[in-house]
Amino acid sequence: MQTVETQNEGLKRAYRMTITAKDVESRIDAEVKKIAPQVRMPGFRPGKVPANLVKKMHKDSLLQDALNSSIQEGVQKAIADNKLRPATQPHVHLDNDYAPGKDAVVDFHLEVLPAISAPSIDGITLERLTVEVTDAAVDESILKLAAGQKSFEAADKKYAAKLGDSVVIDFEGKIDGVPFEGGKGEGMAVELGSGQLIPGFEDQLVGVKANDEKVINVTFPEDYNAENLKGKAATFDIVVAEVRKPVEAKADDNLAKMFGLEGIDKLRELMKVQVEQEHNGLTRTYMKRQLLDQLAADHDFDVPPSMVEAEFEQIWAQLEQEAAREEDPEAAKKEMEAERNDYRDIAVRRVRLGLLLSEIGQANGVEVSSQEMNMLVQQAAQQYRPEDRQRFVQYLQENPMAAAQLRAPLFEDKVVDFLFGKATVTEKTVTKEELEAAIEAEPDAKPAAKKKAPAKKAAAKEEASAKEAKPAAKKAAPKKEAAEAKDDAKPAAKKAPAKKAAAKK
Repeated sequence: MQTVETQNEGLKRAYRMTITAKDVESRIDAEVKKIAPQVRMPGFRPGKVPANLVKKMHKDSLLQDALNSSIQEGVQKAIADNKLRPATQPHVHLDNDYAPGKDAVVDFHLEVLPAISAPSIDGITLERLTVEVTDAAVDESILKLAAGQKSFEAADKKYAAKLGDSVVIDFEGKIDGVPFEGGKGEGMAVELGSGQLIPGFEDQLVGVKANDEKVINVTFPEDYNAENLKGKAATFDIVVAEVRKPVEAKADDNLAKMFGLEGIDKLRELMKVQVEQEHNGLTRTYMKRQLLDQLAADHDFDVPPSMVEAEFEQIWAQLEQEAAREEDPEAAKKEMEAERNDYRDIAVRRVRLGLLLSEIGQANGVEVSSQEMNMLVQQAAQQYRPEDRQRFVQYLQENPMAAAQLRAPLFEDKVVDFLFGKATVTEKTVTKEELEAAIEAEPDAKPAAKKKAPAKKAAAKEEASAKEAKPAAKKAAPKKEAAEAKDDAKPAAKKAPAKKAAAKK
């Protein structure tokens, strides 16, 4: 086997490997000798089938296995001999002219991690902004909790429903005067203004009273999830059973008992801990922003293009999801496109910071223990169905890059904590609003600070400075089955049976 380098530019490497026909044949012979004792063939005693017949029976699979093992060994030897640190899996191509009995010519290329001189961790200065947990902050958090436990009480029979009220209805949907399947239901509670139903449905219930009968005219959206209803004009015959008004949320013992607690004092204790944890999280985010900005400002080196592309695709997918939820998705997407280069710069920054943190961690003995890794695997496996969890664990065992992706956030957190311990830290007490403003401020070291993005769209940019950078692995975990999360379409219910399927978005 002979291997020669064909490309050495920046972080790109390419090689041409020649595997002789003799080498392939010797591997096949060795495999035949290994499997012959187990081969069964009519007319021969077990283990006595001639080697030439065994070879003839399994020639295709034997050849494929011999080539695969030769290629794998050759690639690994080239990586070891040239002391390469792969950033990606090598891309392998067998020459199209190859035929059995001929030498095999194999080209493979890969990207390597850059050589990073040991980053200096001296002279890091950080400011820790802390927020005191006040009684007012605890009270606010309890009121928010109470508001989330919305309840309604029956209104007077003459009361006209308004936005924010709940209307209990019986309904029957029709297209061209003919009832359609899944368009009928009874006793459905609709919160007016919640946006849970198709456009126009809830608006036409404003003003109704108990026992009213009304015909509602709507048009199903073009992207509705029932093919037979997409874009169709429909009517709904409505009978109003009851109108309910929201009950004002109160922070009292009854609220605490809804969460299984003895009383409001116990709830206050728990909410104080939660508020403190929230403040600590904001403090850490701000400190991490400063740390990453200092590292980014002090280090500049080329990063593997494929890792940048993978990171950019992840950022872009997140932005597309956010744009789809905007009032004007097309305008949001247009604005994204105008800032595409900025987001690509952010991807470069993330990858570079990930590599830096990885190098710092390795140089200073930061490790994720096997026990910690096992906990990560078990936690990640919980998102899958019980019958798929073992398959997920096996996938991680067979795919080191996928396992590295799972390990990366915890490893980075440990490196960040290590650097916090080495830094000179000053303390300052601020309000929560001041801390949030400091986090949202455009960092000086950010490469994409040409202009300030809108508040909602800036999320990915802010995240680029404070988020855990992914050290050296592309995302490679298998996708969770989507089927178990699907809901059938239905008319006006929050969680009505599938056959009640008409007006929901």
